[in-house]
Amino acid sequence: MQSTASNAMGEDEAQSATKYDRLIASARSGTPARTVVAHPCDATSLQGALEARDEGLIAPILVGPQNRIRSVAQSEGLDLGAVEIIDAPHSHAAAAEAVKLVREGRGELLMKGSLHTDELMREVAASATGLRTERRISHVFIMDVPGHAETLFITDAAINIFPDLDAKRDIVQNAVDLWTGIGLGVPRVAILSAVETVTTKIPSTLEAAALCKMADRGQITGALVDGPLAFDNAISPEAAAIKGIVSPVAGHAQILVVPDLEAGNMLAKNLTFLSKADAAGIVLGARVPIILTSRADSVRTRLASCAVAALYAAARRRATTVDAV
Repeated sequence: MQSTASNAMGEDEAQSATKYDRLIASARSGTPARTVVAHPCDATSLQGALEARDEGLIAPILVGPQNRIRSVAQSEGLDLGAVEIIDAPHSHAAAAEAVKLVREGRGELLMKGSLHTDELMREVAASATGLRTERRISHVFIMDVPGHAETLFITDAAINIFPDLDAKRDIVQNAVDLWTGIGLGVPRVAILSAVETVTTKIPSTLEAAALCKMADRGQITGALVDGPLAFDNAISPEAAAIKGIVSPVAGHAQILVVPDLEAGNMLAKNLTFLSKADAAGIVLGARVPIILTSRADSVRTRLASCAVAALYAAARRRATTVDAV
């Protein structure tokens, strides 16, 4: 299914758009996820939440200075309708109240508004009052790359700067759980490095080999995992064949696990600015998925972030219902 916007694009752009459009259409067919939005006090963040509501993706609760939210809505011609607004005097209070609402079971998702990511994540990570679990919190970019047949996940390019092996295990599992949870099947996971051979001179190759053995031993589940793989032989069948790599993952990877935040950030931004890719973003490993959007995101990217989170929330809801039976 393609949106009206996709129909107005050229053929190549429309083909690219279908990856996000399929996710949005799938989420639209389900129950809107109850979503607590922290400090939506500028036009972009408030419009993003209300657009996702209008698409049937989320049922938002807005947390922030009520008068300011209403003023932004009025100046931008946005219809708040019957959306619940919980008053909080400033961004820090809004972040704390939003996290509190999630802890109380009021929301299945948490969504960042116009406050800084660090301010929200500080409340999420608070040991006594936050949303931490036993799993390491990590970020996944859901990339729609023009000319590439499949959606790509890149992790972690936003939260963990230099993760150790235990953190990387959680980073991989978080991404795998998201992929399977939104109905994309069993993913092929590439643990990236600069080369595809294991060498003590490049520590990330050692960690890649260890992660693959962890997958063999059931410490990572639900995916095909291979590494180390260089970026080219992870996504290009031709590059993998030239190197003589025989693997169900090489050349066909769907989840790309980067060595550290610097590498992931550069990879995601290269795809965004040189390949004109869209990059939706979700934070995982907390009690609920967290939607991180940027002021630079397009409407479609913001909707895709909400759609992915809503699909994952629905999967978690179903799993909870099954466990309760």
